[in-house]
Amino acid sequence: MSKATVVVITGVSSGIGRAAAEKFAARGCQVFGTVRSIANTSPLPGVTLIEMDVRDEASVRHGIDLVIGQAGRIDVLVNNAGTNLVGAVEETTTYEAASLFDTNVLSILRTTQAALPHMRAQGRGRIVNVSSVLGFLPAPYMGLYSASKHAVEGLSESLDHEVRQFGIRVTLVAPSFTRTNLDANSPQAHSRIPDYDRERDLAARTVANTVSAAPAPSGVADTIVEAALGAWRMRRAPAGEASLLSKLRRFMPAGPVDSSLRKTFGLA
Repeated sequence: MSKATVVVITGVSSGIGRAAAEKFAARGCQVFGTVRSIANTSPLPGVTLIEMDVRDEASVRHGIDLVIGQAGRIDVLVNNAGTNLVGAVEETTTYEAASLFDTNVLSILRTTQAALPHMRAQGRGRIVNVSSVLGFLPAPYMGLYSASKHAVEGLSESLDHEVRQFGIRVTLVAPSFTRTNLDANSPQAHSRIPDYDRERDLAARTVANTVSAAPAPSGVADTIVEAALGAWRMRRAPAGEASLLSKLRRFMPAGPVDSSLRKTFGLA
């Protein structure tokens, strides 16, 4: 059996997940990356692709079993798969909200519950959950996305307390806007209430402009690798805007933070 660190990353077809998988492989790890369809995914050198739908319990269990069958263990689980939704809270249907939470929150529950028995048996492991600065900040017109990332934060911190007795630690990585397809091609809530049109359009244009000028996924991927292989810290924010926002949220009064956020989303 290989002594290389065995890493499983969800959602490696593009963006942050793909960049992280490449960096883990470059560090000599044995990397398994999950995708919905191997046939529709470009090969990743040094990465074994596993077909998995993180929204389906049986698919998740099957994928984790394939990893165990090939590698014998899982040292690191990186929960990266996620989706976005743009729209006012009042415009968002419960179906859309449930679908978003299924991908962003319940997928983490599924993969974690599938991997934890193996980690407990070996007496060690690291779970890295990719959150967002919107997991500790509000996000007008992305309220359900922000709510899902707030849930990821609470789930991760609570889980860490439960599993550390087994030699397992849970950590969060909270990036800001990144130049990926997730941010660039965010779906819109189907319902439209005209009263929100002006501000929603302002916010959407601001997000689009911010994403086009945002850094590539490499910096976030570096932070994920460090969170997985370095000394444990509960939360890591990539250098730059994410790190600054994390400090502002902790140390600045609520009023200036509120004003700055409205300005950022074009609502000032």
